[in-house]
Amino acid sequence: MTHHNSWVITNVDLRSHENNLAHRTREIDRERLIVRRGQPFFITLQCSDSLPPEHNLDLVLHLGKRDEVVIKVQKERAAADQWWFIQQRAQDELLLTLHSPADAIIGQYHLAAVIVSPDGRILEETDKIGFHLLFNPWCKDDVVYLPDEQQLQEYIMNEDGMIFIGSWNDIKSMSWNYGQFEDNVMEICFQVLDNSKEALRNSRMDIKKRSDPIYVGRIIAAMVNSNDDRGVVSGRWEEPYTGGVAPYRWTGSVPILQQWSRAGVRAVKYGQCWVFAGVACTVLRCLGIPTRLISNFASGHDTDENLTIEIVLNERLEPVGGRDSSWNFHCWVESWMRRDDLPKGNDGWQVLDSTPQERSDGEFRCGPCPVKAIKEGNLGVKYDAPFVFAEVNADMVFWKITPDGERQKQSVGRNISTKSIYGNHREDVTLQYKYPEGSEKEREVYKKAGRRVTEPSDEAAEPELQLSIKHAKPVFGTDFDVIVELKNEGRKDTKAQLTILATSVTYNSFNLGECQHKITSVTVPAQQTHREVMRLHYDDYVKCVAENHLIRVKALLEISGNHEPIMTMANIPLTDLQRHLLERVTAHISFINPLPVPLKGGVFTVEGAGLLSSSKIHVNEDISPGQKVFVKMSFNPVRTGVRKFLVDFDSDRLKGVKGDAILIIRKRFSIAGF
Repeated sequence: MTHHNSWVITNVDLRSHENNLAHRTREIDRERLIVRRGQPFFITLQCSDSLPPEHNLDLVLHLGKRDEVVIKVQKERAAADQWWFIQQRAQDELLLTLHSPADAIIGQYHLAAVIVSPDGRILEETDKIGFHLLFNPWCKDDVVYLPDEQQLQEYIMNEDGMIFIGSWNDIKSMSWNYGQFEDNVMEICFQVLDNSKEALRNSRMDIKKRSDPIYVGRIIAAMVNSNDDRGVVSGRWEEPYTGGVAPYRWTGSVPILQQWSRAGVRAVKYGQCWVFAGVACTVLRCLGIPTRLISNFASGHDTDENLTIEIVLNERLEPVGGRDSSWNFHCWVESWMRRDDLPKGNDGWQVLDSTPQERSDGEFRCGPCPVKAIKEGNLGVKYDAPFVFAEVNADMVFWKITPDGERQKQSVGRNISTKSIYGNHREDVTLQYKYPEGSEKEREVYKKAGRRVTEPSDEAAEPELQLSIKHAKPVFGTDFDVIVELKNEGRKDTKAQLTILATSVTYNSFNLGECQHKITSVTVPAQQTHREVMRLHYDDYVKCVAENHLIRVKALLEISGNHEPIMTMANIPLTDLQRHLLERVTAHISFINPLPVPLKGGVFTVEGAGLLSSSKIHVNEDISPGQKVFVKMSFNPVRTGVRKFLVDFDSDRLKGVKGDAILIIRKRFSIAGF
């Protein structure tokens, strides 16, 4: 600090406590100043002497490690796209109110206060004072403005997530700790931006573009995966996961981001789609962009964007050659923003997919793509609309090499899901992506998107055979039956060859090997049903089944005469009995009666998703005023991960007293956080 004359700025108070509270950033930090754009904040300068009226106070902002961007703060209300401040004097203090534009650059700023003499000489300059600026979804002029407070509490402020996984007919949920306000996470989020190819190529240009959530979202979609850049997570879709953590063992984003940063921005091993999406959701929420995680079931991956997923099968019904695939489920995120770069009607939720599948502008990333454009079939819209459209709309077409036959029957994009803003249950958002199946509007969209509309055929020669696969809910470790049912609704007996193949697959259809295979000739009498049973033995499937314990059964019926073959497929999840290997937990619960009267009929109700189902503990005696009651209970958690343990206390005079605790449940390890 330079001293001139007796006048000097002796102290700068950033008033972090009150500013951070007003800007909803106290969860991140109380001591450092973190504010949101488009909303004023307050700073106090302490002076040792009163400032001569002819002297001026200037404020200058610096951005970037090498001050790549310098901004002079204007002295009076300026244009909407400029910083400005007002000052008020109070004894030996100057009260400053700073206004940032609603489209300001997000990042770490350094502020210098400068005293300038009437002839323009700099008399004094303070040391640079650091603060962070984030997007502001509470500000109506910010392009990420979201007018619903309840949604903001979920899509910005909630650090606990729920991810839906499994298959469309057997959806399971898994807790995920986003932890966007945990120590050091915000710094790591900016470190992610600083390590993008764009930032390393031209940091000044990159910093200037950080005012735009479209640009920031696109950078994050590329940087969460480690393909092509210094990205955060390295993907792997098959065992072994040596040298890293198996994707299904992660329970949240924070350890991943911390490990990436600590290891000198080296990719963390390993992730799959929900890990990429979980990390992206953490970074976007932390920076202030409303974001939610989406699971799409029976998700398509159409590599040539012809909106048809073609799977060529050999004689043993195994996929051959081509890269088109269908995943049981696939996760991405949606971020909320206005799209001023696009025609009207594209604002709102935007798909960002950070799982490395296809390159977009030379990088493995996808989006932001407006969900509304997908629903309307507007595939010319930026970014990557044809790819996202195929993920939720493509038809799966199976071709068998011999005989040349085609069987088209499997729709993708079912039960598109996200966590409800009202709790941990599933909200279905399929109708935001597509019109109801079979509706006139759906057909219009398909035509607009250049997709073949399959007309129902009226060929009388078609034998009326129906093929289906039935199974119970098998438990991993047991033998079980799969029943292939052939129903002949025609008037003639039908001869055919039936091939049944059971393989073990990962959630994204990576084939891990055959469990069983059966070829048989069948005759199905007219108006009758034939059942073919295939017994799956534990000894056969244990050798190839993956950690998610999923068996895919395909049945192909090749009918005598000149008829197209019929094919059907079922994914059979095996229930895992290993869940009882989790450490037993003992909870100690206490309650003090705050009322001046005794309480009768006291009862504690405890529950927790993945911990235990709702249970009651009765307090037999009366609880006198000020008395403390202790209860103890033990239980076996059902699932691993970050879990919330909820307690409710009720009695005759006092009802609905709530408490909760976070538990980290690991397999056969100790319990933390209780």
